Amino acid sequence: MDKKTAMEQEKKSQPATLWNKFLLFMTSPTDPSNLAVLRIVFGLLMILDIPQERSMLFIDAHFNAETCHFPLFNFIQPLSVDWMYVVYLVMFLGACGIFLGFMFRLSCLSFMVTYWYVFLLEKARWNNHSYLYGLISILLLMSDANRYWSVDGILNPEIKNSHVPKWNYVVLRFQVFLVYFYAGLKKLDMDWVTGYSMSGLSREWVFDPFRIFLDDKTIDLFLVHIGGLFFDLSEGFLLIFDKTRPIGILFGAMFHGMNSQMFHIGMFSYTMLATLLLFCAYNWPKKLLSRMPNFINKILPSQDEPQASLHCVYPESVKETSNGSDQNGKTIPSKKCRTPTAKHKAVVFIALVYIGSQLFLPYSHFVTKGYNSWTQGLYGYSWDMMIHSWSTQHVRVKVVDQVSGEVTYIRPSAWLREQRQSRWNSHPDMIKQYMTCMADKLKAHTDLNITEPAIYLDVWRSMNKRFQQRMVDPNVDMVTAPWSPFNEQYNSSARALSWYIS
Repeated sequence: MDKKTAMEQEKKSQPATLWNKFLLFMTSPTDPSNLAVLRIVFGLLMILDIPQERSMLFIDAHFNAETCHFPLFNFIQPLSVDWMYVVYLVMFLGACGIFLGFMFRLSCLSFMVTYWYVFLLEKARWNNHSYLYGLISILLLMSDANRYWSVDGILNPEIKNSHVPKWNYVVLRFQVFLVYFYAGLKKLDMDWVTGYSMSGLSREWVFDPFRIFLDDKTIDLFLVHIGGLFFDLSEGFLLIFDKTRPIGILFGAMFHGMNSQMFHIGMFSYTMLATLLLFCAYNWPKKLLSRMPNFINKILPSQDEPQASLHCVYPESVKETSNGSDQNGKTIPSKKCRTPTAKHKAVVFIALVYIGSQLFLPYSHFVTKGYNSWTQGLYGYSWDMMIHSWSTQHVRVKVVDQVSGEVTYIRPSAWLREQRQSRWNSHPDMIKQYMTCMADKLKAHTDLNITEPAIYLDVWRSMNKRFQQRMVDPNVDMVTAPWSPFNEQYNSSARALSWYIS
């Protein structure tokens, strides 16, 4: 009986043992210096990004009362122009705090909340790199990236040059790996494989050396498309393994360097260049700093071994050491966790939830069917980068006053900023939002005397060099047309039942 009970207890303990091993792995201590480099570079790039890509310099134009917006959820609306200046100021100060490692949690939270608010305000300006910045801000908020080379470390010696749990690196590396790998999976699309997505890119000057022995069509197909496909599928794996990492860093540096010259993508190329180093040894910055001359080392951060941190779990084989000395010169023994606490378990669980969500979201379009059209879902969070190029031949907006029957034609971009004009008419959700906003604007203009507008839209577009096709049924009133995020409007088999034409 005792033997049977012991066997049962052993079986029950096996799953817990596996979980504990995983916990010990995720919470094991690592050097903080590599993470600090990412924090510093990301903070600096966001300081540069906010006035440019986030349009801090154009708040008056972007958020005036006469402009229509495309929020992810309709209840998210811009504040008054004065308060939007406050939002951007908080975001900018948060980026400065991240860069300096000053009041790190508050700085990350300030940046993250305001950044996501501005991001969710405008689907028409979404792109993958803006989405990635928001994700990195979440991960930095959860991390201990202020444990090295930070103002917080100067003000609080207990955290200065202290260990960070391994999950800080694991989740960030996972996110970067996913950007590459999912981008590669999305490039398995037939348009990309056959060379139609980015045709004409061979004319960029960065491909001049290849023109010595290749023509433009060959460069477009084999270097841009096939080469881009294999790069994205393999880059993450090259960075993971020690022996192939130098090759991955070389290819990554070349790829992002070329992108920075070909595309107007702000700080994205430089952010991705910074993340390449995240896959290197945890303490590579210290090794680099240790080679500096002695007179420079006096102003550089410490290259000593990190002190213990309560955020990490230390194996029993690690002996107790000291965290320094007090004001009287007496050694202060370090406090090391030997077993995972409830807090450790909760943090690792949250990290797993985050990983699961990022694996699911890029392929969640079967749930959010209302955003689907010729492409799957909204552009900007699926890592389907550069797969679709659009050409618009014709957009006509016809307004019918249902009271008088008078017909008026409206300039399609009448209530739009320039950056929002190119994308709204290819997505059913944004079409519905803009037509609803336009109806409200028409009612507000009392001089037009249109109290019950019916708006009909006719759009002809081409994707990836195909012939121009009509996208929207021009006989359906867009103001009253139904739309739901979970109901598909794109219906090729029953056009009469759908206002969105295949």
